[in-house]
Amino acid sequence: MLEALSITRLHDDTTSVWHHPNAAKSAPDPTDLPSLIRAQHRANFDLWHEEDKARDPGATDRQIAAVKRAIDRLNQQRNDLVEQIDTALLKSFQISLEANPAAPLHSETPGLMIDRLSILSLKIFHTREEARRVSATEAHRQRNRERLALLEEQRADLAAAFDALLSDIAAGRRRFKLYRQMKMYNDPELNPIVYNRKA
Repeated sequence: MLEALSITRLHDDTTSVWHHPNAAKSAPDPTDLPSLIRAQHRANFDLWHEEDKARDPGATDRQIAAVKRAIDRLNQQRNDLVEQIDTALLKSFQISLEANPAAPLHSETPGLMIDRLSILSLKIFHTREEARRVSATEAHRQRNRERLALLEEQRADLAAAFDALLSDIAAGRRRFKLYRQMKMYNDPELNPIVYNRKA
């Protein structure tokens, strides 16, 4: 069964590798759950760094507009991959879910929890950088060491909750549904700014 430890290790390992220049970016294998989790984390990784570009005080209006479009595209990709992860997990738990249709419904899907673990991995990586930054003051480094401890505690709690949820699903004590994100801003038929301009 999938475990949070394997997910957080994947997140941390790939976050470290992707920060090196010329790190390879591979297409996900939709039939392989770890590949989907890696791709979903890559979307968050790219999203994090695109958002940094938008906050650059020297960015031009043209650059910010390009970044905003990239952020919309990455957000869509991120959410699509969460749905693919949940679809794969629903398939893997199909027998226990069908055997226990009256089990209490969990409001958050495992895919959304994996997304939160992904974001925590990125926060931990960058906070650790700040906690070690030689050019910063000792007060800055200490503040970030304290933040890092809190982030690691939050991730440990979420990882434990994730493992408990999957254990409960496997045992028929809980169930989850696939919740479609229904993003409207990227659909030219649903976004009035887009379809009104066409008209």
